Amino acid sequence: MTFSPKQKKALMLLKNNGFKRINIFEGSVRSGKTFISMIIWGFWVAASPKNANYLMSGKTLGTLRRNVLEPMKNFFGEYFTYNIYKKEGSLLGRKIYLEGAANAQAENKIRGMTLMGAYCDELTLFSEEFFVMLLSRLSENGAKLFATTNPDDPKHWVKRNYLDNKNIDLLSLKFRLEDNTFLPKSYIEQLKAEFSGVFYDRFISGEWTAAEGRIYENFSNDCILSIEELRKKTAENPISFSVIGVDYGGNGSASAFVHVGFDAGFKNVYVLSEYYDKKNRSAENLILAFSDFVTMEKKRCPRLTKAYCDSAEQLLIKSFRSAVKIEVKNALKKPINTRINMLSRLISSKRFFILDDCVHTIDAVRSARWDERSIHRDIRLDNGTTNVDSLDALEYAFERFEHQLFKI
Repeated sequence: MTFSPKQKKALMLLKNNGFKRINIFEGSVRSGKTFISMIIWGFWVAASPKNANYLMSGKTLGTLRRNVLEPMKNFFGEYFTYNIYKKEGSLLGRKIYLEGAANAQAENKIRGMTLMGAYCDELTLFSEEFFVMLLSRLSENGAKLFATTNPDDPKHWVKRNYLDNKNIDLLSLKFRLEDNTFLPKSYIEQLKAEFSGVFYDRFISGEWTAAEGRIYENFSNDCILSIEELRKKTAENPISFSVIGVDYGGNGSASAFVHVGFDAGFKNVYVLSEYYDKKNRSAENLILAFSDFVTMEKKRCPRLTKAYCDSAEQLLIKSFRSAVKIEVKNALKKPINTRINMLSRLISSKRFFILDDCVHTIDAVRSARWDERSIHRDIRLDNGTTNVDSLDALEYAFERFEHQLFKI
């Protein structure tokens, strides 16, 4: 196995017993931090007491499996096994518990544990309550915690209470994109082109930066197409299928449908049409409007296959299913900042386009701003001054294709 110079330095810390009680691998995406942290964790567990307990945790068990457990299985082979349903793993006879840490209630899962070691994947996505409880469970002599994270807001509890706290036994290992010497230069340049603004500062430069001002700084008239320009652009690579995202109105918000098309290979994303109504006269009117919209868009784009709707209104979804001849499903509703990051990457890499008559969606993307009054985390402004309804509908349409759009 070959390691980068930065990874070799981290391995030397293991050899020389240089790790602290809390060890955080922080920095850019694709910098090699997760891979080397996983290896160091595995070697450290293998050299630690067999009769002790260990814990591995991610925001969800699914992300933990994808980011760490499967790579560990590939690296350690038969010496490491895990069962995601039993929430247990084993490395050379050492028992490893597996848990998710998505919210404050998750800390109840680890109450009463006595741990020798813990591994945390994507620490800034954890609840602080879970992490505080976890540290209290690391009560064995010589217990250690290893964690990975991308930078976030400088006010985030990980930064404020731990990384900047000089009074605790903590080691920070900072990784940059260029530290991964195995990445082709062309890939690094492509990755840099996909990010802008606060996302570039955090995920490429590895800096803890506050989210301020406009969210989509790179959105410009270059993203807006006439119908003639759309035809020219899709002549060589036609739209292969399309879907509709649906957000319902209520309490002063609007109802919005956004029709989104994807060309072959998910190279580009096109907003083809929209519906926007702030009056919200009745559920019956909304069902009729949806039926009319689907009928019209199906004629325009026969490859329209599905609609993804806000899951908050199941009765409406049932009515929608009865009213149209396409599949109507619940939206995934991924975290808003995940959806924001996806759209930001598409815009920055010049892969996102809107037809010029979709005026509400254009205004929604242009006016989207960070809520600068928020504390400790990034929040999109949602006080009635900007159109988040069209944004939600747009995001529901593309959010489930993250793996295809970014090949992750």
